[in-house]
Amino acid sequence: MLGLGVERLRADMNRLLALLFHQGVLDEQFLQLQQLQDEASPNFVSEVINIFFNESEKLLRNLRGLLMEKEFSDYKKMGIHLNQFMGSSSSIGAKRVRNVCVAFRAASEQHNRAGCIRALEVLEHEYCYLKNKLHELFQIEQQRALAATVRYPMQQN
Repeated sequence: MLGLGVERLRADMNRLLALLFHQGVLDEQFLQLQQLQDEASPNFVSEVINIFFNESEKLLRNLRGLLMEKEFSDYKKMGIHLNQFMGSSSSIGAKRVRNVCVAFRAASEQHNRAGCIRALEVLEHEYCYLKNKLHELFQIEQQRALAATVRYPMQQN
């Protein structure tokens, strides 16, 4: 009975990952990140992703702060933040987030404030979707790992 629960959770994880790849949310870099995880570092992926989330929250705050300045003109600083966001999202395989950063940077390079504001809204949406789905994936993974380690005593007749 125990094995069925573990297999069901593994199947749930695989379905969610397949959906995220089909939607273009993730790319093969995420799989490469998963391959770096082993028994010596069983939480490697979630730790890397949590670092990404923490850094991304700061970058989003900085981008929003720049765009909300009444006399905004520091497109160079915005470009620096966007390059950081693009690099970190690429390194974890967050394809759609990276693609929005590319479009955002193009608007920034054209000094298109309205385009930047729209791009920021899309970026925040894509980031939240990614964050929610990866949290869901990690919760299933935790349940699977827990189910795999639970042992029930043998009943004596």
